[in-house]
Amino acid sequence: MHLRLLVLALPALGLALAACGGGGDAAPDVPDTIKLTSPAFADGATIPTRFTCAGEETSPPLRWSGVPHDARELALIVDDPDAPGGTFVHWVLFKLAPDSDALAEGKVPAGALEAESSAGKAAYVGPCPPPGDDPHHYDFTLYALRSPLTEKDGASADAVRAAVDDAALARGQLVGRFGR
Repeated sequence: MHLRLLVLALPALGLALAACGGGGDAAPDVPDTIKLTSPAFADGATIPTRFTCAGEETSPPLRWSGVPHDARELALIVDDPDAPGGTFVHWVLFKLAPDSDALAEGKVPAGALEAESSAGKAAYVGPCPPPGDDPHHYDFTLYALRSPLTEKDGASADAVRAAVDDAALARGQLVGRFGR
């Protein structure tokens, strides 16, 4: 009898979890029209050590194309969905000019702002999975925004992510891998 009640309750529990965000960080439902690449690593490939905690921990160079003409701002979110405690935010960079098409290695463009990472720093935090873990996936996601964000430098990653979700009109993603 108890098993039958559990089986009947599972679909309702799934709906409740989906309604309250229990399924994890959902990306905004926008078209993937931006092409995001890096001259340092290919999509799905290993991120070179110099961009990680095992190296210089400098941000990798990035390039993009396909930003919609009506974009007012760009925002970059780098996170690790494989982190043991849930998604770990490595970098949030926003207030990027909508007509820009690249980020230089280790540079934050003039006028751009950084939100606080999961490490508590408003700066790039390189990939650093626990030793012995399988390689983690690091999602570099560039968003084109329909309106400029109002968050300040050093804002929480959650606040900027919520604002990006509300203003996103397109995105592009590059995934790198790294293990120690």
